[in-house]
Amino acid sequence: MAAPRKTGLGRGLDAIFGEGVENVLEDIQAGKTEHVSSKTELAVSEIRANPYQPRKVFDDEKLRELASSIKEHGVFTPILVRKSLHGYELIAGERRLRASKIAGKETIPAIIMEFNDEQMMEIALLENIQREDLNIMEEASAYAKLMERMGYTQERLAERVGKSRVHIANTIRLLKLPASVQQLVAENKLSQGHVRPLITLDDEGLAYDIAMKIVDEGLSVRAVEKMVRDAKEPKPEKKEKVRDRNLIYVEELMQNKLQTKVKVETKSITISYQDTKDLNRILELIGCIEED
Repeated sequence: MAAPRKTGLGRGLDAIFGEGVENVLEDIQAGKTEHVSSKTELAVSEIRANPYQPRKVFDDEKLRELASSIKEHGVFTPILVRKSLHGYELIAGERRLRASKIAGKETIPAIIMEFNDEQMMEIALLENIQREDLNIMEEASAYAKLMERMGYTQERLAERVGKSRVHIANTIRLLKLPASVQQLVAENKLSQGHVRPLITLDDEGLAYDIAMKIVDEGLSVRAVEKMVRDAKEPKPEKKEKVRDRNLIYVEELMQNKLQTKVKVETKSITISYQDTKDLNRILELIGCIEED
């Protein structure tokens, strides 16, 4: 006889990641886990945002579309919350909550959960990643926070979120970019391929300058790679020109004679003077002033 299927949240974090967030949410909504406290209607004003929400950018147009639907049909899928000292904290369903506020709803269907901070962080990340709601910089930040908070290696995190280790590594490396360049990536003005070479630059100003050049001129990835290679190549030192010793000797003689700066080069002599009086003095020394 097959063992009964265990509900995800009852077994903690491993079950959440192992089964995938969609299954976990389905179990919650079907009441298949002891971590569900109750299902109810809550006042929108009592619900605070999830402090571990990795998503920072929301599409205003899509929110308005969802708000229009909610205004007409209501919220079909309850949001997930947990009790806090003052009201409730949102676990999952921020788009539904925001759209309900736009629609002017005073209450929203909710399922009250008994979640700890780690579970809130993980399920918020998984919900967004699996629904592809995060931009790449939000995803990178969420991965880094999970690795820091949960002590995951890249390999372990990759297993948890159903991504390749290479994807995790490349995404997290984007956090090494200057904040100004990260913003351009988040706004989809630059692709990962374009900015990957910029990560290797130590000069943040140069990285931003190249990033803006990519945006303004539509440079290819290959062109960017070449620009970065050229920028990192050591500049050849300028060799000082070896002067003719005979010219140096003549230069010193004239400076001692005229008591002023003299530059003797091939086929040219430059004599410096301070004012008209000094010029007349020099002309007299070299015999260029005519007697009256």
